[in-house]
Parts: sequence; structure tokens; C-alpha cells
Amino acid sequence: MRLLLVEDNRSLAASVARAFRSKGYAVDAVETVDDAGAALGTQPYDLLILDLGLPDGDGLDVVRRLRQRKSRLPVLVLTARASLQSRVAGLNLGADDYLIKPFALEELEARAGALIRRGVGGGGAVVTHGRLALDTAGRVATIDGAPLDLPRRELCLLELLLLRAGQVVEKHVLLEKLFSYDDEAGVNAIEIYVHRLRKKLEPAGIRVRTVRGLGYLLENP
Repeated sequence: MRLLLVEDNRSLAASVARAFRSKGYAVDAVETVDDAGAALGTQPYDLLILDLGLPDGDGLDVVRRLRQRKSRLPVLVLTARASLQSRVAGLNLGADDYLIKPFALEELEARAGALIRRGVGGGGAVVTHGRLALDTAGRVATIDGAPLDLPRRELCLLELLLLRAGQVVEKHVLLEKLFSYDDEAGVNAIEIYVHRLRKKLEPAGIRVRTVRGLGYLLENP
């Protein structure tokens, strides 16, 4: 999953980005309304985490433009504006959640995870597939209840395939979701991660099939 973080406090942005990357998410971080608009215009995201007091304008303008374009991208506002009026204004413009600074990273991660699950059509934190279960909140995969040793990118790859089980996930989509702007990666990297994940799933009868010229499909059990 890929997140866009819009926050001009660099220390805070670094902490938030580090926390989400440790969970397997790809994170792009920008500091202005203009840069947020440019990123959203060129890259599909699974969640927008948005500060409101930005150097070149109000973050609510980003929400307004998104909703005017009929985008359903989940938006989590992260701001020091604690008044009821500010919260109501943000939610009325189309923000999905509103978290006041200072905040606990654990709460931010939980709220973000809930919005992402809702955005991909889920809702429950645990997704099952045959003998496989993925706790998308706890970021743990198990087979028959036994933890599966998956580094963060393999875990994210599994999540992408699992949430679209029975459907082909194109290589370019995996590339977009697994890596941020700062990562140097190509299609070969995707093939390596799929190969590693496949070796760990096949003993449980779970098969990741290559669809030539398109991408990969997690076969229904």
C-alpha cells in the first residue's frame, strides 16, 4: 500500500513516515499544497495523511479539489486545529477522519489502517484465504495459526494480492504500491519478491500464478 503524507514539520514527517515504512507501506512525503496536488495528479495512493497549516495554503483546499474530481481516496487530517468548527469543516469537505496533534503513533496507524481497509472494500482487520490469515492491523500473517516470516515488502505484496484474490494484479500496480519516489526499483524487483513469497506460500497449498504479460494472481483456495 502507498501513502501520501503532506506535512511541513520535517521532524514529525520523518517520524510518521518511518513508522509506516516499518509496517511495510510505501510513503511519499511532501510539504506544500502545490506538491500534494502534483503527487495526487500523477500517482494513485491508498491513503492521504494531510496537515492543514501548510506554507503555501490550507490543506483543506487539497481535500476540496480531490472531492471535486470525484476522488474517493481516503483522507486522514492531521492537525493542531482542535476546535469543533475546524473538525466539522474538514469532515464536511470530505475528509474521512480527523486526528488532533499531539497524537500517539499507534492511534494514527490504527486509524490509517481502518481507512485503507474501508477503501479497498474490506472492513475487518483479518483477511483469510484457505489456511492463510493476514491481520492487516497487527501486520502479521499466519498459516494454520503459525506466524509466517515475511519481511515488510513481502508482507505488503501479500496484502495487495490477498485483497484482490482471484484477480490479476498488474506488475506496474505492484511497483506503484510497493515503492515510493525515493526507492530505486524496477520490474525485476517485483519478480524477486513474488518468487520469495511464492516459496513460503506453496507448502500450504496457496499458489501465486504468473499471468504472462500482465502480472500475478493469487488463486482462490
